[in-house]
Amino acid sequence: MSQMALPRKRPVLLLVSLFLALGFLGTTLVSYHVSRQAIRDSILTQELPLTSDNVYSEILKDLVRPVFVASMMASDTFLRDWTLDGERDQTRLTRYLREVMGRYGAFTAFFVSDKSGNYYHPSGVLKRVNSLENRDAWYYRVRAMKEPYEINVDPDMANRDLLTIFINYRVLDYKGEFLGAAGVGLTVEAVRSAIGLYQARFDRRISFVDPQGRILLAGDKAAYPDSNIHFVEGLRELAPALLSQKSGSYEYVRDGATHLLNVRYIPELKWFLFVEKTEDSALEGIRRTLYVNLAVCALVTLLVVWITGVAITRYQRRVEEMATTDKLTGLLNRQALDVLFQQSLSLAKRSGDPLCVVLADLDHFKDINDRHGHMAGDQALRRTAALLRQTLRASDVISRWGGEEFLMVFKGCDRDAAAALAEKLRVSLERDPELAIVAPEGVTLSLGVAQYAPGESVESLVGRADAALYQAKQQGRNRVVLA
Repeated sequence: MSQMALPRKRPVLLLVSLFLALGFLGTTLVSYHVSRQAIRDSILTQELPLTSDNVYSEILKDLVRPVFVASMMASDTFLRDWTLDGERDQTRLTRYLREVMGRYGAFTAFFVSDKSGNYYHPSGVLKRVNSLENRDAWYYRVRAMKEPYEINVDPDMANRDLLTIFINYRVLDYKGEFLGAAGVGLTVEAVRSAIGLYQARFDRRISFVDPQGRILLAGDKAAYPDSNIHFVEGLRELAPALLSQKSGSYEYVRDGATHLLNVRYIPELKWFLFVEKTEDSALEGIRRTLYVNLAVCALVTLLVVWITGVAITRYQRRVEEMATTDKLTGLLNRQALDVLFQQSLSLAKRSGDPLCVVLADLDHFKDINDRHGHMAGDQALRRTAALLRQTLRASDVISRWGGEEFLMVFKGCDRDAAAALAEKLRVSLERDPELAIVAPEGVTLSLGVAQYAPGESVESLVGRADAALYQAKQQGRNRVVLA
């Protein structure tokens, strides 16, 4: 009965678990999303632009240097004078081109004369350019352009058509008239290898795109499935903005992954530098932290729920004990006795075993309180309860019935055995040395015994035991009387 009045443990634990889980999960996810946004903003506004600056500095050393070499060749008085002088003694020019290759580490060096059409190479005259040949289209494009130079990727006929990056510079005479085109070349693989080193050093994907959107160089050949950003998923929508701005940070989605991108225009190369990083790789560390936090939250939740469960169990036990136990003696109170009495009576009805009720009362208890004080009376009650527990069987039910009254239910015990057990209780109380200290005049016990009769009610059975107790009092106390 006392348990029905208490909140059940399982719903409480479920609520505690739910609130803790929601609280931890909400806090962790909010922290994750705030950190994720901060990291993304940091990558877009700081890390990628900084990487772009660093790569640009490297390019000034590795890629822009050939532009300056070609510029130097185009403004070299020797080259102009030699051309204006009729291109005599070709060995002088080939030696000059070999010196350029050796001094500046170029893969190749060349000069094409507009007057003769000769394509000069360090090994001699390679060919004569022809406007009808596709392979010579670059020369006529350079001849017609207004810019001083261009950077072009073409096969190098002098080196088994190895794909080469050419810096084609316009050579003008002293009056500004076009004399031809000079320049140097670098192998694409060498440049791509340098870009790969940049990527490894900065942990970013690096590529170069021309103003038409063509992807000229990429450290990772598989970085883009197409050769033009106008056809790359995610970039095709951004392409007009990317190629019209000198710099900027963007993000796009390709193959289900979010890419963070910084674009910078390099005027020396007339190319756009693309530096990008996938969001997944950028957030890998914080995602691991999220998983660790979730695991910690789960462990803390389980620990708190376990502690709460233990606390509730102990609390329930304590409340149940308070609700069913007499505070002074530690015996069952009348509320708990009602339940156990009914259970014992039902068992006796089913099994046919005898069942007896014993009602006991301390004799002259009021005199003990009056002579020695209520503290002594309480001590006498506690000692009496202890003697009852020590003497009776574990299956017997013992309770404090009233002020100084105790009611006991003996299961599987007839009236004679119950009377013998009651007598044993009376004697043990009368002879107890601790009670003699509490009340030197002695503490005695009167007991009434009644056996359950088939069909008898609880009230009738207890009433007969009470009548027997009354007879014991009338006959002089300190005795056992059978109902």
